[in-house]
Amino acid sequence: MFGKLPSDLTPTEDRPGLRVRGGTKYTTSQGDYVCGSCGAQDRANGDSDVKALVSDYTDNHGPAHRNGR
Repeated sequence: MFGKLPSDLTPTEDRPGLRVRGGTKYTTSQGDYVCGSCGAQDRANGDSDVKALVSDYTDNHGPAHRNGR
């Protein structure tokens, strides 16, 4: 129906992108990305660091590269 998803959704050079996992009562939020255009990689833990990671990715990598920046 929708195709099989990989069990590990961590971004790689073969599967670039952004992954964010929200924290729970027992864990902190986490995020990581691999840019498919320039190969940049980063990861973060904690709400404020993950928010900064998402901003960096959207402003400078994935969507920014698709828009010619």
